[in-house]
Amino acid sequence: MSAQQPIPPQSSPLQPRGPGVRLPASRLAGMAFVILLHIAMIYVLASGLGQQVVELVQAPIMARIIEDATPPPEQPPPPPQLAPPPVPYIPPPEIHLNLPPPPKAITALGHEPRPAPPHPAAPLREAVRVPAEINASACRKPPYPPAAKRLQEQGTVMLKFRIGTDGKVITGLVQSSSGHQRLDQAALDALSLCRFVPGTVDGVPEESWAMVNYVWRLETQPY
Repeated sequence: MSAQQPIPPQSSPLQPRGPGVRLPASRLAGMAFVILLHIAMIYVLASGLGQQVVELVQAPIMARIIEDATPPPEQPPPPPQLAPPPVPYIPPPEIHLNLPPPPKAITALGHEPRPAPPHPAAPLREAVRVPAEINASACRKPPYPPAAKRLQEQGTVMLKFRIGTDGKVITGLVQSSSGHQRLDQAALDALSLCRFVPGTVDGVPEESWAMVNYVWRLETQPY
């Protein structure tokens, strides 16, 4: 039985080589790029640039539909307005009438008749007025007031009465006093009960005023 020979250990690529061994330049460049890439990613994550990139990527995409700006078809121009044709002038027909000649004026010779004088206007007739008057036959004499008789009072009183168309006294008043109020009032009260003949205008009765004088005397008591 032959003795086994020892197998020399194989070198690993990750194990450092001896001080005298150098790595190839392409491998060094690859390792440097990987290290710079890791550093750049760490910086991006730390500064928030990565989030901005993500937001930019996630932003909605807006699409705008651009319509075809085709101009509308041109409308044909309106037809021109034509003026109506002028109406032909038709002259009116001439009408000839055979009229007889007008009669000749006859001039009258001589003097023109004078107009008749106007009739004189009838004179205006004044209305006939008859004043009212007292009916003495239907009137009692006023009694003499006892106090006036005792004091010997006398005098003439003038009374004014408004007489209706029926002859009755409407109202009365003292026009002129006798100087004694008792005699004035006694005459007014008594004569207001008398009947009068109403006044008239052309025979028609109307309301009017009547004047009455009454004399007071102690001997006799005439009107």
